[in-house]
Amino acid sequence: MAEGPERVTEAVARRRRTAYALNTALAILLLFGIVALVEALSYRHNRRFDLTEGRRQSLSDQSIKVLRGLTQPVKAVGFSSPERVDRASLEDLLRLYAYHSDRFTFELIDLDRSPATARRYGVTTPNTVVVESGAREEKVLLPTEEKVTNALLKVTREARRVVYFLQGHGEGEVNNTDRPGFSQARDAIQGANYEVKELLLLRERDVPADAAVLVVAGPKREPLPAEVAALERYVQRGGKLLVLLDPEQAPALAVFLEKHGVRPGQDVIVDRLSRVLGGDYLIPVVTQYESHPITREFTLASFFPYARTVDAAASPPEGVTVQVLARTGEGSWAETDREALRRGEARFDAGKDRRGPVPVGAVATVEVKSPAKKGEAKAAAGTAVEPASEPAAPRKARIVAYGTAAFASNNYLNLSGNRDLFLNTIAWLAEEEDLISIRPREAKFTPVILTAGQGQAAFWIGVVVPPAVALLAGVAVGIRRRRAR
Repeated sequence: MAEGPERVTEAVARRRRTAYALNTALAILLLFGIVALVEALSYRHNRRFDLTEGRRQSLSDQSIKVLRGLTQPVKAVGFSSPERVDRASLEDLLRLYAYHSDRFTFELIDLDRSPATARRYGVTTPNTVVVESGAREEKVLLPTEEKVTNALLKVTREARRVVYFLQGHGEGEVNNTDRPGFSQARDAIQGANYEVKELLLLRERDVPADAAVLVVAGPKREPLPAEVAALERYVQRGGKLLVLLDPEQAPALAVFLEKHGVRPGQDVIVDRLSRVLGGDYLIPVVTQYESHPITREFTLASFFPYARTVDAAASPPEGVTVQVLARTGEGSWAETDREALRRGEARFDAGKDRRGPVPVGAVATVEVKSPAKKGEAKAAAGTAVEPASEPAAPRKARIVAYGTAAFASNNYLNLSGNRDLFLNTIAWLAEEEDLISIRPREAKFTPVILTAGQGQAAFWIGVVVPPAVALLAGVAVGIRRRRAR
């Protein structure tokens, strides 16, 4: 007996419902599969984009370099409490570090609920981070990016290297907190995990063997011939020397630099652009940098108060490679008339003065041969030197010279790019090029200030309009459904 039309229609409807259900289930499964695939890909190949002013939500180039150069696991233990408002910012900071290196891991500990862990690390105050690697650990209070990165350097580097500052000739003092002092430069160097010491060559015969870098910061008086000889011996054994030489100061040091392909000028740089920026015309602005590890990708302006030119010799001595590091702008020149400068009447004289851009810094690499230890010992004792028991090995000394010491003083160190340029120079001289970069900077407070009209418009657009649109849309849908019935 044939089926009735009702049963046929019901069977067709049932098959359609089944097909719809299967299609819906497959669509849901496909959607979950796509979501799972995207999650897996994003976990393995995630990317961050920071569109904030000054890249507030990103780490600096230096921190990223340190993280990517990690060769051993590092763990950061942060101590906070869930109710603290700074817990989220602490977690965000540590997540940024973990994002750039698989060797960096972190853990957040509730200080109140984990007293045993806090006691083990010696932590008593919240918002503290302990960075540890192997048997080393470093405690950071009120952590910022700069503090955490410095702690990373301290727990991963084998030993603190020593940077010496020459004293005894009126140089800038590392313990002087006044404007001409170098206490801020000392703190910046120590923050990069170096030890800073003063050196008096009037007492010492030679530069100490543990000197990673020797800084001569603006001597006002002439060094003795024996001291210059000690500097030469330091270079000949592969030493690293930073000379900040002010105009008209220490002629013997200028002669010493010329022997190694660096030529300090007998002039003072005048820059009209400085007047435009509200400064003095004797504070030249430096924005042109040559290709060198110290200045590569360096885009910050730096300021060189009362500076002389420092150029590279056209024909450097054999075994010396020399190049200019930085130059002033087009509106500058090297003034040779000191009396006109003192009267405030300096002007460019063609044929006498050097038109800008003019060089303000140069770097020299000196290839030297290291004598055998036996020969060195006898030479130091003043006896005849026997043939070396080991073949001489070539080594390279490094010399960097700038035409002013004031750019690294307390008064100017934190002005624009001066601090980064100074620390990049120290890192290159110490043969730690991985630390050359732009360092962390504090985020600027940039409030949004609206006029009365702008505030009213923001209120209507953000508070009134969206609910009104939603209400009108609901009313329109309701009316349409009622008419459809």
